[in-house]
Order: sequence, then C-alpha cells, then structure tokens
Amino acid sequence: MSYFNRLRNVKNKHQGNYKKVLCICSAGQLRSATAALVLSQEPFNYNTRAVGVSSDYALILLDPLTVAWADEFVCMEQEHVNMLNMYLHKDDTRNVIDLEIPDNYEYRDPKLMDLIAERYARALAVNDKSE
Repeated sequence: MSYFNRLRNVKNKHQGNYKKVLCICSAGQLRSATAALVLSQEPFNYNTRAVGVSSDYALILLDPLTVAWADEFVCMEQEHVNMLNMYLHKDDTRNVIDLEIPDNYEYRDPKLMDLIAERYARALAVNDKSE
C-alpha cells in the first residue's frame, strides 16, 4: 500500500467512533496481535491494530503513520514504550500503557488473553483514579 493510501486511512471516517488502540510488541505477531484481539472484543470493543518494533521480524512495523492513527497505545514491555516514545512529542497526551508481559506466549494463548484483559483493566482503573 502506498504511503498516501496509508495516510488517508489514518483518519478514515468509516472506522467509526471506537477508540483506536495500537498494540505494540517486538514482531507484532504474538503478544500484540493477541492484545488486539482481546481489546477488540467485549467488554472493550475497540478498533485495534498490532505492530512490531523489530525491523527484522515485524509484519507491520511501528512508524509515524501507525502512531498517528492511534488514540491509545498498549505496549508489552518497556522496550516497546521506549521505541514508541521516539515517535511521540513531549506534549502528546495520548495514553501509553505498558502491560509488562514477557515474550513467553503463543498467539491466542488463553493465559495470555486473560493476562492482557486483567492488566489492561487494572491500568484503566489506575488512570481513571489519577484523572
């Protein structure tokens, strides 16, 4: 897909009014893809995408356009937060959540799915209390 097509998709009005959550891990294939699945379903129902930070392994690489698309970011480890921060301005107010989930799981592992839902819900509760 060309850069201009991708740029047009960043603000595609047909995506609805759902919160757009970018899930980030190393390759974008296991943990973040599972997180995108979990967060796209009840009780969250978000519009999600999964990306990776490793140019050697990622099918879809974290880049300025994927960052521009998102309303919120869910990272699996601090390393992914650090990579994301290279694309964010200091005054960016979008929520960045680090779930602190190591790369020990297969795609759609039920334990991983439960861990994602639990840690994400906990992070939301903490953010709601701080506002």
